Order: sequence, then structure tokens, then C-alpha cells
Amino acid sequence: MSDLDKTNDLEKNRFSARARRYARVGANVGGVAARLAATRLLSGSHDRETGAADLAAALGSLKGPIMKVAQLMATVPDLLPPEYAEELAKLQSEAPPMGWAFVKRRMQAELGPGWQERFANFEHKPAAAASLGQVHRATAHDGALLACKLQYPDMQSAVEADLQQLGWLFALHRRMDAAIDTSEIAKEIAARVREELDYEREAKHVRLYQTVLADVPTVKVPGVRPELSTKRLLTLDWLEGQRLLAYKTADIEVRNRLAEALYRAWWLPFSRFGVIHGDPHLGNYTALLVDGAPAGINLLDYGCIRIFPPRFVAGVVDLYHGLLANDRERIVAAYEAWGFRGLSNELIDILNIWARFIFGPVMEDRVRTIADGVKPGEYGRREAFTVHRALKEKGPVTIPQEFVFMDRAAIGLGGVFLHLDSRLNYHRLFNEAIEHFSVDQVAERQRRALTGAGLPVPSSNG
Repeated sequence: MSDLDKTNDLEKNRFSARARRYARVGANVGGVAARLAATRLLSGSHDRETGAADLAAALGSLKGPIMKVAQLMATVPDLLPPEYAEELAKLQSEAPPMGWAFVKRRMQAELGPGWQERFANFEHKPAAAASLGQVHRATAHDGALLACKLQYPDMQSAVEADLQQLGWLFALHRRMDAAIDTSEIAKEIAARVREELDYEREAKHVRLYQTVLADVPTVKVPGVRPELSTKRLLTLDWLEGQRLLAYKTADIEVRNRLAEALYRAWWLPFSRFGVIHGDPHLGNYTALLVDGAPAGINLLDYGCIRIFPPRFVAGVVDLYHGLLANDRERIVAAYEAWGFRGLSNELIDILNIWARFIFGPVMEDRVRTIADGVKPGEYGRREAFTVHRALKEKGPVTIPQEFVFMDRAAIGLGGVFLHLDSRLNYHRLFNEAIEHFSVDQVAERQRRALTGAGLPVPSSNG
């Protein structure tokens, strides 16, 4: 067979895979969509709990990218009604793993026929299986333990099919509930999911975090093995650790140590380099153990990393100071730096409800929980409902694309803090990082770090 014939067959296979995915997504989700539209589930006039369970079941049975998108949607406050968010949040990233015969073919496609000789050992059974790929534990010839993240086949076709089909949900949401324009949210989610398919980019994200967290000994970042990595295979150092929920009933000192490491892993890269980890859930961390005791965290996954222009970071700092001083002019300037446009006085007041909730823990100079009396799955829901109800009267408002994952990450991190029931002085941790804040310094640090990692620098330098 000629190279041209092979290429044509490959394209046909990709087209066939995408067509099959369209059919499966359409069949599973379309039935729920029809019932959703018929009974106006998103507008609150029927048994939403049943519809939410139906949607979660339809998406969960498909696995793959659409399940990941559903999970992302569930963590964006008030994008979906509470019943829907609760059900979608239950979706587990445990796709059926590839069998060993399939793994061998996939590894040969990435590393060549003699791929097994490049490892001292490669475990047949995956250590973890997620929505886009699975992780195998291996041993290098130098004795080092490795984590080999292997992408499932046809994921690019599946992602494009799923994102196109998923557009109905955003369109339906906008038609039935005009309080929030979700068009920019849809763009952002699509961009981040597509990036997660590129393991070469993820390897660069790991190198970026090696730089931005170099001075944070309580956060461990793995090393990259480029000779054992490709666009669809990422090999990192295996980081031994214990799952965080194992310490849910540990002494408060232990829980606080873990929570403080989490806070630094998220806030320091953002405040100093304009970078955030956009997927802060429990599965992406383990406890870093020193002599058997938790001394910090291991940061495991780098697929969902968001890089912001320094002006956006300045907007966060300005909003904090504006809220502290009740300086309306500074508050408005911060929203505009984030990309909000055409805000009326009423819309500013509504956005301030949400802002005061998000900034609440850092505005009080005291030791406290992240949110007193709130359950992990309910963090931000009450405030989101209040904002949504107000926007129905005074809106709509378009959520800027850059704002989506900043907001989502803050909510996700808050949920982890609630699981740990930690008590910290968030005010001091926050202010420690912005004490000498400068947009120019962030821009220069970001430029050096991104260039060193081989990543593009945002065109707007703030």
C-alpha cells in the first residue's frame, strides 16, 4: 500500500470515527435534549431532578471528552441549575481502560516496534483511567519510577464531534435563560479541552510549573522524560503519595499544611506569573510524604493550564483593593480589565455580590474556614443563585472568556478546602503574594518562564 493510500485510509478512519461519535452523542443526548426542551427543564417549570439524572446518565455512558466537558460545566457556578450541576459533578473520570493488546498497539504507534525495550518494566494494568487517556506505571532503566499517560485512540475526532454536538446545550441555555450569555464560556471550554489533547503542550506546562514553583518546597512537580514522550504519550516521573481524602480526619495541623500547599500551588503562579492550574480537584493531587508524614502536595496533572495576560492579574489585585476600600471606580476598572463590557450600575452591584463572595476569605485578617457551614458540593451555589436571580431582572451579562477558568478554579479550590476542613489566614497568604505586585514584573517573569518552557507569550502584555 502506498503512503498516499495509507493517508487516505487514515483520513477515512478519522471521518468514520467522528461520524460514529456524532451518532452516539446525538442518540444519547438528543433524547434528553428533546425532553429538556419540551418541559423547559432549564427554566424551572418541572421535575428537574429526573431530567438531571437522565442527562448525567446519557453523558456518563458515552465517556470520553463529552464527559469531561460535562464535568467542566458542572463546576462553572450557575451555568446549569443546581440539580444538573450536582448530577454532572458525580460523573467519574473512569473510562473503561484499554486492554493490554490495545495498549501494545498504541505504544508501538507512539514509540515504535521496540518500545518495550525502552523500559525496564511496563505494567500491563493501568494505574488510572480517565476521560481522555490512561496512566501506566513503568520503570526506567536507571531504576526511576515513571507515569506513562497514553491517550485513547480517535480522541481528536471524538473531541470535535462532542464539542459540536454539545453546542445545543449552550444554545438551549441562552434561548431559555438569557440572564447569562454563555457564548464566551463555550469558546473557553472548547479551547481548554482541545489543549488537553496535546501532550507535547502538557509537557511544556510541566516545565513551566517547574519554574514557577521552584521556590515552593511544599509543592512537588514531576520531571518530564522527553525521549519517552510524544504528542499522545506523556511520560513523567512517578510521584509517590497518598490521596488527600485520607487526611480528612487528621489533626488540624496536617490538614492546614496540605491546604496551605494547595493555596500556594494555585495562587503564587497566578499572582507572580499569570498562570493558573484550571482543574483543581482532588484527583489531581496527592500528599507529598517526607518520612511517612505529609509535608505538602504532589501536583500530578498539567493538561488544563490557563495563561493570562498580566493586565488580567492586575484586575484581580485592583478588585481586591477596590472592594476593601469600597472604591467603585477601581472596581469598575478591574471588571473592564477582565473583559466585561457595557456594565450598568445595576450590573456592577450584581457582580459585586459574587466578587465579595470570592474575595471573602482574603478580606478578613483572621484564621477561618473557606466558608463556614457550607458543604463541599454547595460552595458558591447560594451566591450564584442570588446573582442569577438579579441578572434575570437587570441582565443579561456576557461572561468574558478569560474569566471562566479563573472563576472555576477558585470554586474548585474552595471545594477542596471544604473537604479538608482547613483553617487558615487566607488574608495573609494572599497579601504575602501581592505585597510588591507590579504588572511589569509579572510580564517580565511570565515572558522568561514561558519562553524557557517553549510556550507562546500572550500578545497583550498588560
